[in-house]
Amino acid sequence: MTGKHIGLFITGGIAAYKMPALVRALIRAGHEVKTVVTPSALEFVTAASLATVSKHAVLTDANATADPTHVAHVALAQWLDLAVVVPATANTIAKLAHGLADNIVTTSLLAFNGPKLVVPAMNDQMWLNPLTQANVATLAQAGYHILPPATGFLAEGYSAVGRMPDLPVIEAAIATLQPTAWLAGKRVLVSAGGTRERLDPVRYLTNDSSGKMGTALANVAAAAGAAVTLVTTASQPVLPNVKVQAVATAAELAAAMQTEYAAADIVIMAAAVADFRPAQSADHKLKKATPTAGMTLELVANPDILAGLGQTKTHQYLAGFAAETDDLIQNATAKLAKKGADLIVANEVGHGRGFNAPDNAAVLLRPHRAPVTLAMQPKVELAAAILRAIAQDLEGR
Repeated sequence: MTGKHIGLFITGGIAAYKMPALVRALIRAGHEVKTVVTPSALEFVTAASLATVSKHAVLTDANATADPTHVAHVALAQWLDLAVVVPATANTIAKLAHGLADNIVTTSLLAFNGPKLVVPAMNDQMWLNPLTQANVATLAQAGYHILPPATGFLAEGYSAVGRMPDLPVIEAAIATLQPTAWLAGKRVLVSAGGTRERLDPVRYLTNDSSGKMGTALANVAAAAGAAVTLVTTASQPVLPNVKVQAVATAAELAAAMQTEYAAADIVIMAAAVADFRPAQSADHKLKKATPTAGMTLELVANPDILAGLGQTKTHQYLAGFAAETDDLIQNATAKLAKKGADLIVANEVGHGRGFNAPDNAAVLLRPHRAPVTLAMQPKVELAAAILRAIAQDLEGR
């Protein structure tokens, strides 16, 4: 979701003080942001700071009726593409669940019929209270998207569930929000990041992969209702319902993929796996014999993970990536035939393209099908396009 009108509906939790940073992050991502606050929220964050970073006046109970010719909550609802209630207190969640509209936040949300994301944040006992859980379930049944709270250090001075998710996780939830659960019932396995092959305890061979593309695929799949496992070497923000398995080497990644493979419906090898590893890894830091001494490394081939998965494929839809610096279509087409994959996502890398970049372009290659070109776009949007193509292929099986 890029270039949208987003409303942040801020209620009276202590995490409200983080909202100017979230506004800035969303603006950097290309969105336009307006903020709406409850009176209690203003005890934790000032209207001046929100207005300064958003470049819009903050809507409050005090100014909601300042212009009698302008119905503020209706005008805002007509402007919005997405409403995000953050932090969402137990009190506001209860009001929304029962259709109450007693302040500018609840009134505006009742007038808005578009997508709504609720980000609860509260004490653990309040979150676990059966009444709060029932109210959250009511909102989910009514079509609200819920980003559950994290476990972490609370304002009360101890660690428990109820903490507002970190801002990058909230940003990921906004970026990957899907209109429907169009992958519900599917089990998706994704690999991400560049593997690291140890030379010694302080050095390794690796590549420039950031893991952004694979993580985007995992997050979009989860947002679309799939049960997702992400096997990754990277540390990127993931949604709470993504099961993460951290690995480092190609051998560890291969073992993890094999363990999860049988249960998966869709498998996407987006990781940049090292083709070679050192024949031996030292257990101590390697030293130069002399100030000018060189070093000769003996490398051995790593297992071809994608080809191995292709050889043992039963019901799985198997997709891989081809990162190429030249002859993109020719090399990727050869890889499609060799690996036994159902889809190869071909993309150019190097010189600022592909690895570590926020955007990417790709060509989708499938057996006996014409190539499909996906234009340069944010990796989250590219991930959604790839997964939509996979879902369409599965419908045709």
